[in-house]
Amino acid sequence: MRRPHARNLVESNTTSQQKMDPSIKLHSRTISPRSTKFKHTKPKLAIITTLIALLSCYYLFKSKTKSFSKRYSIIIDGGSTGTRIHVFGYRIESGGKVVFDLEEGVMKVSPGLSAYAEDPEDAGGSVEELVEFGKGRVPRELWGETEVRLMATAGMRLLDSEVQDRILDVCRRVLMKSGFKFQDSWASVITGSDEGLYAWVIANHALGALGGDPLKTTGIIELGGASAQVTFVSTDPVPPEFSRTVEFGNITYNIYSHSFLNFGQNAAFEALRESLVSGNHHPAAESLGKGISVDPCTPKGYSHVVSTLHSKGNFSKCRSAALTLLQKGKEICSYQHCQIGSIFIPKLRGKFLAMENFFYTSKVLQLPTPSFVCFTLVFFFMVCILCWRNTSEGLPMMF
Repeated sequence: MRRPHARNLVESNTTSQQKMDPSIKLHSRTISPRSTKFKHTKPKLAIITTLIALLSCYYLFKSKTKSFSKRYSIIIDGGSTGTRIHVFGYRIESGGKVVFDLEEGVMKVSPGLSAYAEDPEDAGGSVEELVEFGKGRVPRELWGETEVRLMATAGMRLLDSEVQDRILDVCRRVLMKSGFKFQDSWASVITGSDEGLYAWVIANHALGALGGDPLKTTGIIELGGASAQVTFVSTDPVPPEFSRTVEFGNITYNIYSHSFLNFGQNAAFEALRESLVSGNHHPAAESLGKGISVDPCTPKGYSHVVSTLHSKGNFSKCRSAALTLLQKGKEICSYQHCQIGSIFIPKLRGKFLAMENFFYTSKVLQLPTPSFVCFTLVFFFMVCILCWRNTSEGLPMMF
């Protein structure tokens, strides 16, 4: 059930497209925490962070800047389930302060770029559609000075590097002739560690924690479609392959950051489904005979595309199945702490934000915000024991 050209190895912290820089310096004097608006559009945090860093560095050294004039920048997020364009407006005020407007426009096309592994040329069509959307949001006279950058994430990281390059080359050709300002190096597959680090920076920037005590920052757990990122300040010794450093003003943050490839929402569900069908998932594996297996992680009444699975929501068995999936490979752990498979994770400390698909799931299920873990577990227990019925809008109704 795995896609062609997909890699079976656990993701490393570097890719052939872009090497990870373990140290990042942020210039605090160009960004005002109050200048950024955060609405319910929920743009991807990695995208906003990259934009802030790029614009901050650029305008620190730019000598001829018109104060209060509107400018634009475009980020294309190549995710595993779709590709999104984010058009940002901003002003450079006197003193070099960057003031953002995060509501210029967002558009998503599906499927993601990684779906074009067999036909890379077809990826150009989806990018062209996004470019046209961007042209409708940016005044024509500013196209030539509006930078456009493409950052692909876990869906592309799952592919062989040669396939990645072919897809990226197609995207680069489209962006080069788009009329926007573009360089080939501005389209790349970012590392999972960078993806998590960007999310951590912007989350703590929004919370007003950057520039303060490192122990008062908030960690992030970001659940994507193909990968999950865990990033937080750690006081424990961290192996260099998981260690990142962020400098903000006079403060240095020593950070643990790692991306767990194949543990995103969609990828993990597919892995769980495969293990249930194969019967290798002994804590939760249950058979109804005639080649039909029980899925304890979907409510009763849900119809699987795979006819060999029968939905029978059971919270305790589902949790057991998920924990077993997380522990796969732990027997080869070479570190002192391996909470997920053979990957090092230091002791968790402080507060954490659960982001991306955690947010979307809680929104669909109408969980209150914020939600504590204990309340969420009780709610999920109730969902598991209830039934599923499709409404005319195609949304689930539990009753």
